[in-house]
Amino acid sequence: MTTFILVAIGQIVSVTGSSLTGFALGAWVYQDTRSTTLFAFILLFTVLPSLLFAPLAGALVDRWDRRRVMIAADSGAAVCTGLLMLLIYIGHLEIWHIYVIMGFNSLFRALQVPAYTASVSLLVPKSQLGRANGIMQLEATSRYLLSPILAGWLLETVGIVNVMLIDLGTFIFAISIVLAVRIPRPTLTKKDITTRNSLWKDVAVGWQFISARTGFLSLLVLFGLGNYANLMTDTLIPPMLLELTTPAVLGSVLSAGGLGMLVGTMLMAAWGGPKKRIYGVLIFKTLAGLAIMGIGLFQSIPLIALATFFYYLPFPLVNGSDQAIWQSKVPSDLQGRVFSIRRMLAGLMIPLAYLTAGPLSDKVFKPLLRENGSLALSLGQLFGVGPSRGMGLLIFLMGAFIVLLTLLTALNPRVRNLEDELPDAV
Repeated sequence: MTTFILVAIGQIVSVTGSSLTGFALGAWVYQDTRSTTLFAFILLFTVLPSLLFAPLAGALVDRWDRRRVMIAADSGAAVCTGLLMLLIYIGHLEIWHIYVIMGFNSLFRALQVPAYTASVSLLVPKSQLGRANGIMQLEATSRYLLSPILAGWLLETVGIVNVMLIDLGTFIFAISIVLAVRIPRPTLTKKDITTRNSLWKDVAVGWQFISARTGFLSLLVLFGLGNYANLMTDTLIPPMLLELTTPAVLGSVLSAGGLGMLVGTMLMAAWGGPKKRIYGVLIFKTLAGLAIMGIGLFQSIPLIALATFFYYLPFPLVNGSDQAIWQSKVPSDLQGRVFSIRRMLAGLMIPLAYLTAGPLSDKVFKPLLRENGSLALSLGQLFGVGPSRGMGLLIFLMGAFIVLLTLLTALNPRVRNLEDELPDAV
C-alpha cells in the first residue's frame, strides 16, 4: 500500500489547494458582481465539460500510461490556475475568462480522475480496496471541512493571488510524488489489442461493459438520481440557514457536516466497509436520506447541525463501498473507459440541479409555506411558516426521495446479488 498512500497524500494536498482556489474565486466573483447566477455558472463550467469529455478521456486513459496522464493533467490544471492568477494580478480578469479557463481545467480533471481511480486496483490488493477508497475520501473531507475555513481566512489576510500561489505549490507537490513512484500498466487482453485501431470503439467498450450488467446499470440510476437530490440539498442548505441565523452560525453548521464526513472517512479507512459491500451502499445511503429529511424538518439550529453531521457521515462509506465494487469487478485494462462512462452517467443530473434549485425554491416552495401560503395551514403545522420553511420542505422531499429510491433499488435482486453474480476481475 506504500505507493498508493504516497500518491493519495499528493492528491489530497492537491485537491485541498484547488478547493482553496475554488472557494476564494467564487467569493471574489460574488463580492464583485453580487450575482448568484454568475456564481452558479462558474460551478456549471467547472462540472459540465468534464462530464461531456469523460467517455473519450476514459478511452485515452486506457491507451496511455496512467502515471503520465496524472502528471500531464495536474500540470495542465496548474497552468489554468497560473493563468487566472496572472489575469487577476494585472487587473484584466473578466467573467468570461473564468468560464473558459475553468472549462479547460474541467477537461484536465476528466483525465486525472479516471487515471487515478483506475490505478488503485493496480497498487492495492483486493482485500484492501475498501480501506484504500476510505483513504481516497479524505479528498472530499478536506474540501468540505478544511478548505472553506482556511480559504476564507487566507482570502482576507493574504489575498486571492497568494491563495492561488499556494494552489500552485500543491500541484508541484502532487506531481513530484507521482514522478517519484512507479504505477504498473495493466495487461492488455487480445480482444482489447485488436480493437485499439479505433478510438471510438474504445469509447463504446465502456458502455457495452456496463449495459450488459443490469446490476451496474441500476446502481448508476441510484447514484445519478441521488446526486440530483444531494446537490439540491447542498445548494439549499446555506440560503435556508441564512433565513434563520447569521453567516457565522451557517459556517459552524457546515463545519459540523465536514466533521461528519471526517468521521465517516476515518471509519471507512480503518474498517474497509462491510464484507458485502453492496450493503454498505444501500444501508448508509438510506441513513443519509433520513438525515436530509431531518435537515428540512427541523427549525432548531442545534438539531439542524446534528442532522447535517449525520447527512455527511455516510458519504465516505457509500462512495468507498461503491468504488470498491467497481474496482474489484472491472478488469484493470477497462477501468479507465468504464469509470469514465460511469462518472458521466452518474453526473448527468448535476447541471440540472444547479439550474433548478433556485427556481423551484423561489417560485414554487417558498410561496407555499409563507404566511397565508396555500400549505401554511396544513404542512405549515409541521414545518412552520416563513421564508426558510419552503426550502425546508423541498429539502425534506429530496431526503424522502433518496430513501424511497434506495429501498426500491434494494428490491432488485441483480443489485443485491451483484457481488455474487459477477466474477472478480482483481
